[in-house]
Amino acid sequence: MTEPLRVAIFGESYLPYLSGVTVSTEALARGLGAAGHEVLLVVPRPADGGEPPRAGATGPAPAYAWLPSYQPPPPAPAGYRMPWPFPSDAVRAARDFAPQIVHAQSPFVAGLMARRTAQRTGARLAFTHHTRFADYRHYLGPLAGLAEGALNAYLGDFWAGCAAIVAPGSKLADEIRHRLGGRRRPLVRVIPTGVDVEALQALVPRDLRGEHGWPPDAVVVASHGRLATEKNVGVLLDAFAVAAGRDARLRLLLVGDGPARGATEARAAASDLAGRVALTGRLPRVEALTAVAGGDLFAFASQTETQGLVLAEALAVGLPVVALAGPGIEDSVRDGLDGLVIRAPAPDGDGARALGEGIARLAGDEQQRLAMANAARTGAARFDVTRRIDEVVALYRELLVGSA
Repeated sequence: MTEPLRVAIFGESYLPYLSGVTVSTEALARGLGAAGHEVLLVVPRPADGGEPPRAGATGPAPAYAWLPSYQPPPPAPAGYRMPWPFPSDAVRAARDFAPQIVHAQSPFVAGLMARRTAQRTGARLAFTHHTRFADYRHYLGPLAGLAEGALNAYLGDFWAGCAAIVAPGSKLADEIRHRLGGRRRPLVRVIPTGVDVEALQALVPRDLRGEHGWPPDAVVVASHGRLATEKNVGVLLDAFAVAAGRDARLRLLLVGDGPARGATEARAAASDLAGRVALTGRLPRVEALTAVAGGDLFAFASQTETQGLVLAEALAVGLPVVALAGPGIEDSVRDGLDGLVIRAPAPDGDGARALGEGIARLAGDEQQRLAMANAARTGAARFDVTRRIDEVVALYRELLVGSA
């Protein structure tokens, strides 16, 4: 029988704040525990000091080592906690845990703590690159250009110090390999975050038409994500306006919140969209997923994804996807089988118009929509979290054999 591993996971943020990173971190920690491994989760302490709620991942709760934390100023969202960058009992607990693998979920404060812990304990350091950080440079205003150069240099150094880098998408993995160039080359593996397919497919969809007073024949387009510039929410709304101009039955449900909430509400109130768009605000994860499951198709415009976890969730609940081509999209959506991947035509590159036309085309073809919905559900096993955890564990064991 293969011996269980001891894995210390370091996160820069964690629940109860909901994001792709925190959901992925919980899925990894609980999934490893369900597979029989010993897990210590080293993450910022929640503001209330209590144990965080679950975000839906199955498996036992890990042992926690709480990093002293604080709420950073805007543009950081409310409820987002970051660790203070100084030694703490949590870091000492991680060393005493004597991990074989240290797995960082961020390259910054928690990532540096993870690296030091690996060095002190002789553990192998893995890192999951969850975020395309350069796509958030608009929050830095006139400092964006300078900051991007410094960030790229920093990331290169951090990557080179890892034994392995997990990329949730194939395009990101290719970019990392290219940017490492002639540096020391850690293993770079594509392992997307898994989802609990069985639990997702057991959800009872919400009656969105009844909740929002939409007509019984409405075709509901759902989207789930942070309302923010980097998520291309403005393009999504413009695309829906194009689609709604072609099919009066269409309605849009936006699940999520974020700094672009005000601009999103203003756009949704414009004459071409008024009465056709509903915003839920931030919802607990299961409520958000049942709302998505009540839709007829899923639309996505973000160009800053490493994987697009919400795409896997939408497909698993049986929603065909219409998405703008971009990083991480084709790792999830099988173009022509369970969704449409839209490439904006040259020379104008009008993504909103192309996406809108794709939404209208699929909304208007019920036979294709139902066939794609069936393909989405039946093909969702490829996203299953147990499969992904097995891939992560195989990588860990490869690292340990290489260090023997």
